[in-house]
Amino acid sequence: MPSRESGPTIHIPGTTTHTIAPRTGSGAHEGTLRYLRAGTGAPLVLLHTVRTQAEHFRRLIPLITDRYTVYALDLPGMGHSEIVPGASYDEPAMRAGVERLLTELDLRDVTLVGESMGAVLALTTAADLPERVRRVVAVNTYDFPGGIARSSLLARAVVGAVLLPGVGPVVAGIEPRPALRTILRGGLGDRSALREDYVDELLQVGSRPGYPAVARAVYQALPTLITARRRYPEVKAPVHLVYGEKDWSRHSDREANRKLLPTADFTQIPKAGHFVALERPDVLADLLSAAA
Repeated sequence: MPSRESGPTIHIPGTTTHTIAPRTGSGAHEGTLRYLRAGTGAPLVLLHTVRTQAEHFRRLIPLITDRYTVYALDLPGMGHSEIVPGASYDEPAMRAGVERLLTELDLRDVTLVGESMGAVLALTTAADLPERVRRVVAVNTYDFPGGIARSSLLARAVVGAVLLPGVGPVVAGIEPRPALRTILRGGLGDRSALREDYVDELLQVGSRPGYPAVARAVYQALPTLITARRRYPEVKAPVHLVYGEKDWSRHSDREANRKLLPTADFTQIPKAGHFVALERPDVLADLLSAAA
């Protein structure tokens, strides 16, 4: 049996694993960040969704490494990045982790590709670091009320219970495999795109000491992703908004973002759900190849 601090169980061919240490003298509750690197070419940074990690892009990375040097980040406290007691998981704190990657590695002319929560962070990072960001591809931005609770009745019940005072921390530490699988499949148009070894990896990460507290804090901080929408008009880089036809966002949510980003390109992927990187990585690869 693997230990509770075992490394990832999935290896993406062609990738290497790296870390970024906390900044010296930082007053923030920063931990070590883990990221994957692969390929050659201009830098491209991948930012994952709520409750996932860099391996979320396992099918996309091999399709784009002939054109880009890819950096897939585990956001603070998630995946195999360090869990720091007392750390914040609101949008500014998550964004600070992304900005650490860009500044510590001195990445410039960067294409930021984010899905869900990662899409919001891609946009706000671009607003903060215009001199480093060349382009943003924001996939199914998670910046609307309800979010994952729109996935299914089970998701609504689980997230609601996690947020409750008293019992919330207990519920956050209980993650039966069937429940996790059902919630994730609720974000897919093609449910077969959820592979069992990926569920295994997510469950292993969920067993890390301190991870239930991170998961609860992330859910508590989701309203800050909605607040972050006010930063979108500050983005100077070209933006491509991508939505799955069956994403949890409503037509009104998508149109609201198009108004905030009136020059953005817009693509809707037929039959796809919230986790486009899992079920239609080919479409994302084609978009990125066209812009390389």
